[in-house]
Amino acid sequence: MVTPQWPGVDPDWSRTVSVKSTSAVDAPGTVRRWHLLDNAAELSRRGLVPAGTLLCVHGNPTWSYLWRTLLAAGSDPAHPWRVVAVDQLDMGYSERTGTFRRLADRINDLGDLTDALDLDGPVVTVGHDWGGAVSLGWALAHPRDLAAVVLTNTAVHQPSGSPIPPALRLALHPAVHRWGTTTSDAFLRVTHALARPALPAEVRRAYMAPYRGARRRAGVGNFVADIPLGPSHPSFGMLSAVAEGLRDLQVPALMLWGPRDPIFSDRYLKDLVGRLPHADVHRFEGAGHLLAEDRDIAAPIFQWLGERNVARAGEPPASDAALAPEEFRPLWNQLAEHAAGPAASDLAVAEMSPEGAVSRSLSWKRLDRDITELAAGLREAGVRSGSRVSLMVPPGVDLTVALYACLRLGAVVVVADAGLGTRGLSRAVKGAAPDFLIGIDRALAAAAVLGWPGRRISVRDLPAARRRLLGVETSLTALARRGAALGSDRRMSLPDPEAPAAVLFTSGSTGPAKGVVYTHRQLAAMRDTVARTFGIGPGARLVAGFAPFALLGPALGAVSVTPAMDVTAPRTLTARALADAAAAIDATVVFASPAALRNVLATQDGLGEAGREALERVELLLSAGAPVPGPLLAEVQRLLPHASLHTPYGMTEALPVTDISLGQIQAADADAAAGTVAGAGHGVCVGLPVHGARVAVVPLAADGTAPGSDPVTEAGVTGEILVSAPHVKDAYDRLWLTQRESASLPGWHRTGDVGHFDAAGRLWVEGRLAHVVTAPGGVVTPVGAEQAIERLDGVRLAAIGGVGPAGTQAVVAVVETVPPTRTAGPAAPGLAGQVRGAARQAGVGVSAVLAVPALPVDIRHNAKIDRTRLSRWAARALAGGRPGTP
Repeated sequence: MVTPQWPGVDPDWSRTVSVKSTSAVDAPGTVRRWHLLDNAAELSRRGLVPAGTLLCVHGNPTWSYLWRTLLAAGSDPAHPWRVVAVDQLDMGYSERTGTFRRLADRINDLGDLTDALDLDGPVVTVGHDWGGAVSLGWALAHPRDLAAVVLTNTAVHQPSGSPIPPALRLALHPAVHRWGTTTSDAFLRVTHALARPALPAEVRRAYMAPYRGARRRAGVGNFVADIPLGPSHPSFGMLSAVAEGLRDLQVPALMLWGPRDPIFSDRYLKDLVGRLPHADVHRFEGAGHLLAEDRDIAAPIFQWLGERNVARAGEPPASDAALAPEEFRPLWNQLAEHAAGPAASDLAVAEMSPEGAVSRSLSWKRLDRDITELAAGLREAGVRSGSRVSLMVPPGVDLTVALYACLRLGAVVVVADAGLGTRGLSRAVKGAAPDFLIGIDRALAAAAVLGWPGRRISVRDLPAARRRLLGVETSLTALARRGAALGSDRRMSLPDPEAPAAVLFTSGSTGPAKGVVYTHRQLAAMRDTVARTFGIGPGARLVAGFAPFALLGPALGAVSVTPAMDVTAPRTLTARALADAAAAIDATVVFASPAALRNVLATQDGLGEAGREALERVELLLSAGAPVPGPLLAEVQRLLPHASLHTPYGMTEALPVTDISLGQIQAADADAAAGTVAGAGHGVCVGLPVHGARVAVVPLAADGTAPGSDPVTEAGVTGEILVSAPHVKDAYDRLWLTQRESASLPGWHRTGDVGHFDAAGRLWVEGRLAHVVTAPGGVVTPVGAEQAIERLDGVRLAAIGGVGPAGTQAVVAVVETVPPTRTAGPAAPGLAGQVRGAARQAGVGVSAVLAVPALPVDIRHNAKIDRTRLSRWAARALAGGRPGTP
C-alpha cells in the first residue's frame, strides 16, 4: 500500500497484519489481511513503556482514522499507551473478503487479530457505533485481559417501545438499501454530514478514501443489513448475549456521548447506563454522532485512565477517608411526625387562586395520607427505587404530594422547570432520560411534540381522546384511587441515604443547564441547614414564591402556601398576590427572588389596608437567586417593617452557603466606604458561612483562571469561591468532566463564582469566573463596578464585559437605562461620562459605554445577566456594524 497521507496520522502508524481466521464463514486455513493504525513502533523508538493497550473499534461507515487523536495522545510521554485502531474486515483498508460477516463473526475476527498480535492485558476496549457491540463482545470473551471499556454513541439493545432510528430504517428499506449503501456513496456522505461543525474537506476526503467504488463498499451495506430488527434476525441472539453480559461486567467504564445524534440518541445511553450503572458518563451538549470529530475525546479518556488506575488491574481503587455521617432523618420526617401528632388536623399546604382566596389546601394528616396512597399507586404502576420521574407540575398541592410520594419510593425526582425556556427545558429532560413524566396538560403536549422520554402520567383524569393524543397512560388521580384501594399494606422501607434522590437543574444562565444530583442524605442536610440557619421549623408559616422553598416547607414542618403567580417567571409576583397569600396563613416567613421583590414594590399601590397589615406581620424575608442590592432591600423593609431581611448566597449545587441580613449589609457597606475593615468592598457582601459550611477561595492568576490547589481565607485575596458542606451536591448528572473539574480540589466544590473575604471574615462576591475580564493592567471582576454604576440616576442595570484578545481586553460597560433607550448603541456623552466616573471610583477603567433597552437576563430568575452574550454583542457594536440588540 502507498504510504498514506491522511491528516493527523503519522505514516508509521499504518501497518498490515496477516491473520489466520477461525470464523465460521471462512474455510479452514484462510488467512485474512488486516489494516491497523498502531503506535507500538513509535513508543518503542522513543523508549516509552506503555501502561496498557487501547483496542479501538470503529463502526459503519468509518475506519481506524476515527481514532487518530487517541493514537497521538497515547504517544505522549506523559501517559504512554499503545493504541491499536483496527479496520474491521471489509472496511477501511482491510481485506475485502467477499463474505457476509455477521456480529458473531466480527467479534470472533477481532479475537483472531488480538491473538495474532499477542495482545494481553491490561486492555481497554474503545468502541463507536456498531463497533461498540463488537468491542464489547470481545471484552466479554477476554475477561482476563480486560481492564476497562470506553464507549461513544453506540448501542447493544433496541429499547422496547422505541422504533429503529429513521435514518437506519431508510437505509434498511429494500428499495433503498443497496443503492444507498453500496452502489452510491450516499450513506457515507450522510454520516460525514452529521459532524458538528462540518468536517474539513481534507478530513472528509480521508474518510471517503477507502470506500471509492461500489466493490469497496460491500462491507458498508452488509454492516447495515446485519442490524437486528427482531428475534428472527441471525444476529439478534449474539447482540442480546452481549447486552445481557454487560450486567455482570465490573471493570471501570466510561461513556462519552454526543446527544445531537439522530441514530444513537439518549435513549440508547439510558439503556447502557442501566446495564453499566457504575459507568462514568459525560454528555457533550451540541455534539453529535461523530463525537471524536466534534469534541476532544482524547484528553478526557487519558485523564480517566489515570484517575481510575486502569493500568493497575486488580488493585482496589483508593477511597477517601470519610467522617462518620450523622444519623439520617429522611426529608419527610417532620411531615410524618405532624401527621401522627396533635397538629394532624392543622393546615399543612395551600395554594392561592388569582382572586386572592385559598383554592386548595391539605391538613398534615391528609397530606401524609395522600402521599402514602399516591406512592402505593405509583409503585403499582411500575415506579421503583431508582426510577427517574420528571415532575412538570407547578408548585402547589399536586407537586408537593407527587414529590414526596416519589421520594418515599426511592425514586429519583427530576426537576427542570419552564424557566429554562423551551430549548433548555427540552435539552434538560432528554439528558436526564426519565422513566416517567408527570405533568400538566401543557407539559404533556410539549412532551408529545418534542419527543421527551418517559411514560406519561397526567395530573388529572383526561378524556380518552386527549389521553390517546398525548400518549398518557394514567393520572395521579387514578393512581391515588388505586393506592387507596390497596388498603393498609402500604408500608415502605426507608431509602438508602446515599442513593440518588433528585436531579435539580441549574438556571442555564452561564451555558446549558446542568443536572445536579442530590442523595437523600444531602437533601436532608439541606433541610437541616435551612432550619438551623434561619430558625424555620414547626410553627413557621411560609409564603414560597420560589419553587425549591415551596417543596422544602413540609420537610421543615412549616405551613406552606404558594401565591398566585408563575413561579418560573418571578416578575409575575404582585404585591397583592403576596399579601393575599400572607393573609391566608398569617405568614411569618416569605421567600421571593429579587426580580419578584422589584415587581412587588412596583405594584404596592394596589395593596389594601388588610394586605398591608398581613405583610406587617411577616417576621422573616429571604431573597436569593441573584445579588440583592441594599437599596432594594431598604424599600422592601418599609413594606415589611417588622421582618428581618436576609439574602442567603448559594447555588443549585449548594443552597445556602452564606447568609447576611439587611443590617449586616449596611454595616459592610459602611465599612467599605470608611475603609476601616481591610478587604471590605468591591462586590456584593454575602456574609458568613451558614451552619456546617466552610468557604475558601483559590487565588486568580493573571490570565483570569484559578489554577492553584491551596484554598485560602486571607482578606483581600480574590479567587474562585470554594464550598464544603454536608448539603453540597453529590455530582453533576452524566457530566463526568464537569464533575471532575468541580471536585478537582478534594473535599471542596468549585462554584465558578469569584470573590474575596474581608478582615471580618465576610465573603464578597465579585462575579463569575467565566466573566472575568483580562485587561492589560490585570484581571477585572465585574460586580463592584456594576454596583457603582447602578447607583447612578437613570441606570436600572449595568454589566461589565471584555472585548478583544485575552490579556489585552478593553473593559466595556453596558447599561439598561430608565426610561429605556430606543435603540442599542453608544451611550449619550453625558451618561457615558457618569458611568466612567462611577466605575473609576470602583477601581475599574472603562474604555467604552453602550446603552441598551434591556439587558439579556436568564428566564428563571429574571436577574442573572448573560455577560458572555453581551460581550459578543458589544464587540460587534464597537466594530461599527449593525449589531442589533443583545
